[in-house]
Amino acid sequence: MSTPNSPFVGIDVGKSQLDAAVHENSATHSFPYTPDGLVQLLAWIQDVSPTLVAVEATGGYERALVHFLSEAGIKVAVVSPKQVLDFAKAHNQKAKTDKLDAHNIAFFAATMKPRAFTPPALTQEKLMALVTRRRQIAHMIISEKNRLLQASQDIKPRIQDHIDWLEEEEKEIQDQMRDLISSDPDMREKMDILSSAKGIGEVSAFTMLAELPEMGIIGGKQISALLGVAPFNRDSGKMKGKRRTKGGRYNARSAFYMATLSAIRFNPVIKRFYERLLSQGKEKKVALVACMRKFIVILNAMLRDRKSFISQSSFV
Repeated sequence: MSTPNSPFVGIDVGKSQLDAAVHENSATHSFPYTPDGLVQLLAWIQDVSPTLVAVEATGGYERALVHFLSEAGIKVAVVSPKQVLDFAKAHNQKAKTDKLDAHNIAFFAATMKPRAFTPPALTQEKLMALVTRRRQIAHMIISEKNRLLQASQDIKPRIQDHIDWLEEEEKEIQDQMRDLISSDPDMREKMDILSSAKGIGEVSAFTMLAELPEMGIIGGKQISALLGVAPFNRDSGKMKGKRRTKGGRYNARSAFYMATLSAIRFNPVIKRFYERLLSQGKEKKVALVACMRKFIVILNAMLRDRKSFISQSSFV
C-alpha cells in the first residue's frame, strides 16, 4: 500500500519492451511486453508500492498496460509525450533513450502529479473500438474509390468488389453500435438527447459518446478545451496576440466540425449565431470555430441536465 512518501514510477512503452524507473533511483528495470512480462512488472510495482505509475501515451500501445495495471488496483496516469519532453528540456535533459525516458516520466509524475486514469465503462470502451474501426473503414472506402477512378478496366472490378465489401462491413459495424447503445439505458438516453439537436447525426453522436465521455460531467470551458475549440491568449507585456485554438481530441473535433457545418444550415440557433458573426465582419473560419464552441457548450449542458434540444432554451 502506498503512503504519502511513496515514490513515483515512470514507464516507457515500446512495442515489445517496457522500461520502468522509480523517481530519484538510478536503476532501470526492463520487462518484455508480453502477458508474462506484465505479470513480472506488476510484481515489481507492488513491491515498490508507488503513489502513482505514469505511462506515456504512445498511440495506443499503452492501452493494454494501463488497463492491466488499473484492473490490478494500481493508480496509473497516462501523460502526454510532449509535456514530458518539454519538462525534460526545461531541466536540461537533452539526451533521449528508452531508459532515460522512463526516468523523465517518473520525474514528471513526481513533480506535476497528474490525475490518475479512470477506466471507461465497458459499453463506452466497446463503442470506442467500434467507432475507431468504422473510421478506419471509411478512410479505406475513400482511398479505394480514388483508386477506382484511375484503375485499368481489368482491375476496376476487383476494386469495386472490395468497396462493396467495405461498405457492407461499415453497415454491420453501425448496426453493432446501435445494438450496443440500445443495450445500455444511460447511453441510449444520451444518444437520444444528442440526436435531438439538428446537425448531430447518428455517426456524430456515436463519435462524441465514444471520444468525449466527459460530456455532461465537466463544465463548458473544459469540454471546449478537450475538443480543441477553446481560445487561448497569446499576450506578453503590451503585446496582445491573436487568440488561437489548439490541442484537443482530433477525431472528435473532425466529426464535430462536420456536425457544425450541418448545424449552420439546419439548426436555427447555430445558424442565427453564425450569420450574426458574419454580419459583424468575422472571417468564416473564425465564425465556424465560434459556432463549434457554442454548439459543444449547449450539448454539454443538455447532457448535464438531461434535456433535449427543444426544451433547452435556457442554454442559448
